[in-house]
Amino acid sequence: MDIALFSPSTLFADDDDFSSEETKETEQSHVERRHSFPGMELLIREFSFHQLNANLLWPGTFAFAEWLVQNRSLVEGRHCIELGSGTGALAIFLHKSFHLNITTSDFNDQEIEENIAHNCRVNGVTPVLPHIRHSWGDTFPAADPDWDLVIASDILLYVKQYPNLIKTLSVLLKSDKLKNDRAGSTMENEQNGGTHDIGLPRPAFLMSWRRRIGKKDESLFFDGCESAGFQVKHLGSRVYCITPKDQVSGDQIESMVESIT
Repeated sequence: MDIALFSPSTLFADDDDFSSEETKETEQSHVERRHSFPGMELLIREFSFHQLNANLLWPGTFAFAEWLVQNRSLVEGRHCIELGSGTGALAIFLHKSFHLNITTSDFNDQEIEENIAHNCRVNGVTPVLPHIRHSWGDTFPAADPDWDLVIASDILLYVKQYPNLIKTLSVLLKSDKLKNDRAGSTMENEQNGGTHDIGLPRPAFLMSWRRRIGKKDESLFFDGCESAGFQVKHLGSRVYCITPKDQVSGDQIESMVESIT
Protein backbone atom coordinates (compact mmCIF):
# COMPACT_ATOMS: atom_id res chain seq x y z
CA MET A 1 0.00 0.00 0.00
CA ASP A 2 1.41 3.40 -0.97
CA ILE A 3 0.64 6.85 0.33
CA ALA A 4 0.16 9.37 -2.46
CA LEU A 5 1.56 12.79 -1.59
CA PHE A 6 0.61 15.62 -3.91
CA SER A 7 1.91 19.13 -4.42
CA PRO A 8 0.90 21.62 -7.13
CA SER A 9 4.04 20.77 -9.07
CA THR A 10 3.41 17.02 -9.07
CA LEU A 11 -0.23 17.44 -9.98
CA PHE A 12 0.73 19.18 -13.20
CA ALA A 13 3.74 17.07 -14.08
CA ASP A 14 4.17 15.92 -17.66
CA ASP A 15 2.57 12.61 -18.54
CA ASP A 16 5.99 11.06 -19.24
CA ASP A 17 7.42 12.11 -15.88
CA PHE A 18 7.26 8.82 -13.99
CA SER A 19 9.28 7.87 -10.95
CA SER A 20 11.03 4.51 -10.70
CA GLU A 21 8.49 3.53 -8.06
CA GLU A 22 5.60 4.23 -10.43
CA THR A 23 7.34 2.25 -13.18
CA LYS A 24 7.61 -0.71 -10.84
CA GLU A 25 3.92 -0.44 -10.00
CA THR A 26 2.91 -0.94 -13.63
CA GLU A 27 3.88 -4.59 -13.22
CA GLN A 28 0.97 -5.02 -10.80
CA SER A 29 -2.70 -5.18 -11.71
CA HIS A 30 -3.82 -2.78 -8.95
CA VAL A 31 -2.18 -0.34 -6.58
CA GLU A 32 -3.79 0.97 -3.39
CA ARG A 33 -2.85 4.47 -2.33
CA ARG A 34 -3.97 6.85 0.39
CA HIS A 35 -5.03 10.20 -1.01
CA SER A 36 -5.59 13.37 1.00
CA PHE A 37 -8.87 15.18 0.40
CA PRO A 38 -10.15 18.18 2.38
CA GLY A 39 -10.86 16.95 5.88
CA MET A 40 -10.28 13.26 5.19
CA GLU A 41 -8.03 10.62 3.74
CA LEU A 42 -9.31 8.01 1.30
CA LEU A 43 -7.82 4.65 0.43
CA ILE A 44 -8.22 4.28 -3.32
CA ARG A 45 -7.44 1.24 -5.44
CA GLU A 46 -6.18 2.28 -8.85
CA PHE A 47 -5.45 0.22 -11.93
CA SER A 48 -1.80 0.10 -12.85
CA PHE A 49 -3.07 0.23 -16.41
CA HIS A 50 -6.51 0.47 -17.97
CA GLN A 51 -7.15 0.61 -21.69
CA LEU A 52 -9.93 3.17 -21.19
CA ASN A 53 -7.72 5.45 -19.05
CA ALA A 54 -9.95 5.08 -15.99
CA ASN A 55 -7.01 3.96 -13.89
CA LEU A 56 -5.70 6.90 -11.87
CA LEU A 57 -6.78 10.03 -10.02
CA TRP A 58 -6.17 13.05 -12.20
CA PRO A 59 -5.22 16.62 -11.17
CA GLY A 60 -8.71 18.09 -11.54
CA THR A 61 -10.08 15.72 -8.90
CA PHE A 62 -8.17 17.34 -6.06
CA ALA A 63 -8.57 20.91 -7.31
CA PHE A 64 -12.30 20.36 -7.81
CA ALA A 65 -12.69 18.88 -4.33
CA GLU A 66 -11.10 21.99 -2.81
CA TRP A 67 -13.33 24.27 -4.89
CA LEU A 68 -16.48 22.38 -3.95
CA VAL A 69 -15.63 22.60 -0.25
CA GLN A 70 -15.29 26.37 -0.61
CA ASN A 71 -18.62 26.57 -2.47
CA ARG A 72 -20.52 23.70 -0.91
CA SER A 73 -23.80 25.61 -0.71
CA LEU A 74 -24.01 25.39 -4.51
CA VAL A 75 -24.20 21.60 -4.50
CA GLU A 76 -25.66 20.56 -1.16
CA GLY A 77 -29.02 18.89 -1.50
CA ARG A 78 -28.62 18.23 -5.20
CA HIS A 79 -29.35 15.00 -7.09
CA CYS A 80 -26.00 14.44 -8.78
CA ILE A 81 -24.32 12.22 -11.36
CA GLU A 82 -20.60 12.24 -12.10
CA LEU A 83 -19.33 11.58 -15.61
CA GLY A 84 -15.98 9.84 -16.04
CA SER A 85 -15.87 8.71 -12.41
CA GLY A 86 -12.77 6.54 -12.91
CA THR A 87 -11.88 5.25 -9.45
CA GLY A 88 -14.93 6.89 -7.85
CA ALA A 89 -12.76 8.88 -5.44
CA LEU A 90 -14.43 12.28 -5.97
CA ALA A 91 -17.93 10.83 -5.64
CA ILE A 92 -16.95 8.97 -2.48
CA PHE A 93 -15.49 12.16 -1.02
CA LEU A 94 -18.63 14.18 -1.81
CA HIS A 95 -20.91 11.50 -0.41
CA LYS A 96 -18.94 11.27 2.84
CA SER A 97 -18.28 15.01 3.22
CA PHE A 98 -21.55 16.53 1.94
CA HIS A 99 -23.88 13.51 2.26
CA LEU A 100 -24.47 14.16 -1.43
CA ASN A 101 -26.92 11.96 -3.32
CA ILE A 102 -24.55 10.99 -6.12
CA THR A 103 -24.39 8.37 -8.85
CA THR A 104 -21.12 7.40 -10.51
CA SER A 105 -20.78 6.65 -14.22
CA ASP A 106 -18.09 5.73 -16.68
CA PHE A 107 -17.54 3.65 -19.81
CA ASN A 108 -19.65 0.55 -20.25
CA ASP A 109 -17.01 -1.53 -18.53
CA GLN A 110 -17.51 -4.06 -15.73
CA GLU A 111 -13.99 -3.69 -14.35
CA ILE A 112 -14.46 0.03 -13.71
CA GLU A 113 -17.79 -0.55 -11.96
CA GLU A 114 -16.34 -3.27 -9.74
CA ASN A 115 -13.36 -1.11 -8.79
CA ILE A 116 -15.58 1.82 -7.81
CA ALA A 117 -17.66 -0.54 -5.66
CA HIS A 118 -14.46 -1.82 -4.01
CA ASN A 119 -13.33 1.74 -3.24
CA CYS A 120 -16.74 2.52 -1.77
CA ARG A 121 -16.58 -0.45 0.60
CA VAL A 122 -13.02 0.11 1.84
CA ASN A 123 -13.93 3.73 2.63
CA GLY A 124 -17.07 2.84 4.57
CA VAL A 125 -19.64 3.71 1.90
CA THR A 126 -22.19 0.91 2.10
CA PRO A 127 -24.34 0.24 0.31
CA VAL A 128 -22.04 1.25 -2.52
CA LEU A 129 -22.90 4.28 -4.63
CA PRO A 130 -25.25 3.62 -7.56
CA HIS A 131 -23.39 3.32 -10.83
CA ILE A 132 -24.36 3.64 -14.49
CA ARG A 133 -22.31 2.16 -17.30
CA HIS A 134 -22.47 4.59 -20.17
CA SER A 135 -20.19 5.33 -23.10
CA TRP A 136 -20.72 8.93 -24.23
CA GLY A 137 -22.93 9.26 -27.26
CA ASP A 138 -24.64 5.90 -26.78
CA THR A 139 -28.28 5.64 -25.78
CA PHE A 140 -28.47 6.65 -22.14
CA PRO A 141 -29.63 3.79 -19.85
CA ALA A 142 -32.17 5.98 -18.02
CA ALA A 143 -35.05 6.91 -20.32
CA ASP A 144 -35.84 10.24 -18.61
CA PRO A 145 -32.93 11.20 -16.32
CA ASP A 146 -33.68 13.59 -13.48
CA TRP A 147 -30.25 14.48 -12.05
CA ASP A 148 -30.21 18.24 -11.53
CA LEU A 149 -26.42 18.39 -11.24
CA VAL A 150 -23.81 16.76 -13.46
CA ILE A 151 -20.15 16.97 -12.43
CA ALA A 152 -16.84 15.89 -13.94
CA SER A 153 -13.13 16.57 -13.67
CA ASP A 154 -10.41 16.27 -16.31
CA ILE A 155 -12.53 14.60 -18.98
CA LEU A 156 -11.52 16.61 -22.06
CA LEU A 157 -8.46 14.56 -22.98
CA TYR A 158 -9.95 12.90 -26.06
CA VAL A 159 -10.91 15.57 -28.58
CA LYS A 160 -12.66 13.11 -30.89
CA GLN A 161 -15.08 12.29 -28.07
CA TYR A 162 -16.32 15.88 -27.63
CA PRO A 163 -19.40 15.43 -29.88
CA ASN A 164 -20.34 12.27 -27.98
CA LEU A 165 -19.85 14.00 -24.62
CA ILE A 166 -22.03 16.91 -25.73
CA LYS A 167 -24.68 14.44 -26.91
CA THR A 168 -24.74 12.83 -23.46
CA LEU A 169 -24.90 16.25 -21.76
CA SER A 170 -27.88 17.15 -23.96
CA VAL A 171 -29.72 14.06 -22.73
CA LEU A 172 -28.88 14.76 -19.08
CA LEU A 173 -29.53 18.51 -19.03
CA LYS A 174 -32.52 18.75 -21.38
CA SER A 175 -34.73 15.86 -20.25
CA ASP A 176 -38.49 16.38 -20.13
CA LYS A 177 -38.48 15.46 -16.44
CA LEU A 178 -36.12 18.32 -15.60
CA LYS A 179 -38.10 20.77 -17.75
CA ASN A 180 -41.31 19.86 -15.93
CA ASP A 181 -39.64 20.12 -12.52
CA ARG A 182 -38.21 23.53 -13.41
CA ALA A 183 -41.59 24.78 -14.64
CA GLY A 184 -43.14 23.71 -11.35
CA SER A 185 -40.42 25.42 -9.33
CA THR A 186 -40.84 28.65 -11.33
CA MET A 187 -44.59 28.68 -10.70
CA GLU A 188 -44.08 28.05 -6.99
CA ASN A 189 -41.46 30.82 -6.85
CA GLU A 190 -43.86 33.30 -8.45
CA GLN A 191 -46.63 32.34 -6.04
CA ASN A 192 -44.28 32.96 -3.12
CA GLY A 193 -43.46 36.48 -4.21
CA GLY A 194 -40.82 35.86 -6.85
CA THR A 195 -37.82 35.46 -4.57
CA HIS A 196 -34.74 35.33 -6.82
CA ASP A 197 -32.66 32.19 -6.45
CA ILE A 198 -28.93 32.93 -6.72
CA GLY A 199 -27.88 29.33 -6.29
CA LEU A 200 -26.56 27.03 -8.97
CA PRO A 201 -29.09 26.70 -11.81
CA ARG A 202 -31.08 23.50 -12.11
CA PRO A 203 -29.93 21.63 -14.10
CA ALA A 204 -26.25 22.43 -14.46
CA PHE A 205 -22.97 20.79 -15.44
CA LEU A 206 -19.99 21.70 -13.24
CA MET A 207 -16.63 20.73 -14.66
CA SER A 208 -13.07 21.15 -13.44
CA TRP A 209 -10.44 21.01 -16.17
CA ARG A 210 -6.76 20.93 -15.16
CA ARG A 211 -5.09 18.86 -17.85
CA ARG A 212 -2.90 20.69 -20.34
CA ILE A 213 -4.06 20.57 -23.95
CA GLY A 214 -3.94 23.15 -26.67
CA LYS A 215 -6.29 26.12 -26.41
CA LYS A 216 -7.62 25.32 -29.86
CA ASP A 217 -8.62 21.79 -28.81
CA GLU A 218 -10.09 23.05 -25.56
CA SER A 219 -12.19 25.66 -27.35
CA LEU A 220 -13.65 22.96 -29.59
CA PHE A 221 -15.55 21.58 -26.62
CA PHE A 222 -16.86 24.91 -25.35
CA ASP A 223 -17.78 26.10 -28.85
CA GLY A 224 -19.53 22.77 -29.42
CA CYS A 225 -21.52 23.25 -26.21
CA GLU A 226 -22.69 26.69 -27.33
CA SER A 227 -23.67 25.35 -30.76
CA ALA A 228 -25.71 22.66 -29.00
CA GLY A 229 -27.73 25.25 -27.08
CA PHE A 230 -25.70 25.60 -23.90
CA GLN A 231 -24.13 28.61 -22.26
CA VAL A 232 -20.66 28.28 -20.76
CA LYS A 233 -19.43 30.30 -17.80
CA HIS A 234 -15.97 30.18 -16.23
CA LEU A 235 -16.41 30.37 -12.45
CA GLY A 236 -12.72 30.76 -11.67
CA SER A 237 -10.06 28.20 -10.68
CA ARG A 238 -10.65 26.39 -13.98
CA VAL A 239 -14.17 25.40 -12.98
CA TYR A 240 -16.88 25.83 -15.61
CA CYS A 241 -20.66 25.91 -15.38
CA ILE A 242 -22.60 24.74 -18.45
CA THR A 243 -26.37 25.17 -18.60
CA PRO A 244 -29.13 25.09 -21.25
CA LYS A 245 -29.62 28.56 -22.75
CA ASP A 246 -33.41 28.25 -22.85
CA GLN A 247 -33.76 27.22 -19.20
CA VAL A 248 -31.43 29.59 -17.35
CA SER A 249 -31.29 33.36 -17.65
CA GLY A 250 -28.07 35.31 -17.95
CA ASP A 251 -29.00 37.28 -14.82
CA GLN A 252 -29.26 34.05 -12.81
CA ILE A 253 -25.84 32.94 -13.99
CA GLU A 254 -24.27 36.31 -13.11
CA SER A 255 -25.92 36.32 -9.66
CA MET A 256 -24.59 32.83 -9.04
CA VAL A 257 -21.06 33.83 -10.10
CA GLU A 258 -21.13 36.81 -7.74
CA SER A 259 -22.02 34.52 -4.84
CA ILE A 260 -19.04 32.20 -5.38
CA THR A 261 -16.15 32.29 -2.92
